[in-house]
Amino acid sequence: MIKWVSLDIGIFLVLTLAALAGCTQQQNAQDLKEQTAQATADVKRDAKAVAAGIREGWSRDKQLDLNTVTRDQLLSLPGVTAAEADRVIVGRPYNEPGEVVTRRIMPKTEYDKIADRVTAKK
Repeated sequence: MIKWVSLDIGIFLVLTLAALAGCTQQQNAQDLKEQTAQATADVKRDAKAVAAGIREGWSRDKQLDLNTVTRDQLLSLPGVTAAEADRVIVGRPYNEPGEVVTRRIMPKTEYDKIADRVTAKK
């Protein structure tokens, strides 16, 4: 009879350990899913930052022509608002870039931030 009790206890312990191992494996699968989702979100955020840096680098090295620049290109310049970008486009053509100030399209303080990055070609 003692053998049967210890056998029953042994079977109970084996089944309990198996159940716990199964729970741990499911938990690990859930953890893996969460870690994968977080890693994917991090990569996506980093890729957007890299793309923004590349766009900024391209526009920084090349002056933008106020007579042909797109709205998105204007918005990539520091401090340029959507309303200012729209006013710059409506105010075309320009003989020189400083006309955006003299024609009150953009305040001088804002223009000073982008003056070295814009031109007005005829």
